[in-house]
Amino acid sequence: MADLPVHTIVFEILTRVPAKDVGRSKSVCKQWYALLSTQDFRVLLIDDLTCSVHPIIFQSNDYGPSSIVTFPFHHQNNDVSILSHLNGLLCVCLNHTYELLLWNPTTTAFKHLSTPDSHGFYINTLDAIGLYVDADYDYKVLHIKRRSGVLGVYVYSREVDSWRNIPFITRQEYLSPHFNWSAGTFCGGTLYFTVCECWIGGTNVVICFDVNSEQFKEISFPPVPSTGMVQGVLVNVKNELHMFASTGMFEMTIDLWTLQGDYWIKVLSCPPIPSISLSLWCDITHYVTNGNWFVMTKLGKLFTIEMDMKPFECFYPVTWFRGFKGAVFVETIVSPSI
Repeated sequence: MADLPVHTIVFEILTRVPAKDVGRSKSVCKQWYALLSTQDFRVLLIDDLTCSVHPIIFQSNDYGPSSIVTFPFHHQNNDVSILSHLNGLLCVCLNHTYELLLWNPTTTAFKHLSTPDSHGFYINTLDAIGLYVDADYDYKVLHIKRRSGVLGVYVYSREVDSWRNIPFITRQEYLSPHFNWSAGTFCGGTLYFTVCECWIGGTNVVICFDVNSEQFKEISFPPVPSTGMVQGVLVNVKNELHMFASTGMFEMTIDLWTLQGDYWIKVLSCPPIPSISLSLWCDITHYVTNGNWFVMTKLGKLFTIEMDMKPFECFYPVTWFRGFKGAVFVETIVSPSI
């Protein structure tokens, strides 16, 4: 026991302690505070044969050597889709059964969210998921379901371990499968979803969900050209919502926007991007750190944009991974259940 590193012993203890007590443990001593406050970013990637985790190397702004992750739950041929992530927790779907789970890849703990009364079952292309924490520090899952032109919205509470229905009235056309709903991005007490029509020149909006009042509203998309493909990827930067908005056809342009009130302000634009294959484009992930903006895929960096802006001195990841086969997550010991 004396040969084990202190942080390993503490980590093994705290993964078995209720989440509320873990927060209080920061006050034990400076060493524990530093351990529990450290955020190590990892990229988790799933393919047909393996599930692997790659550390982010800040010095080279690239992926480090991978380590294989074993799923702690039953699956078939890695048929696991990553739908949302927050504070080290991933909300995933088992594609062969449509079941939803909460999973912490760091501690390997997981929680089934599906119930006998048909809650917690996810259908790709029709549903949307968002993870958030409310004012009472209860981790919750928002599940938006579209079934035969009818929209249902359900909230799962980790605290009470149950689902409940909440009202949501929106435009009828958004219930159509022609509209693609993104995963929710949690920022400043609100979950944000992009809702984009699946053809060139279609309608694009942002749906906002206040996690404490449980009220919805709609705001406009940034004023980007609609003459080509449009893709908006949201990220929380220091509790301010930003969007990487991509437009174009054979050459893509990416603009970075920030939300102020209900209106979007352009932060910067990057030069037109050389042609990128569709398979790579659907895998793009953005990282902002040390004054640089990196556009990467699971194969590595595509290009770098230099930024001289103080608000972006830290590291902020935003994932697209249209195939639901990847996520950037922070190593934490947040538990999927109480």
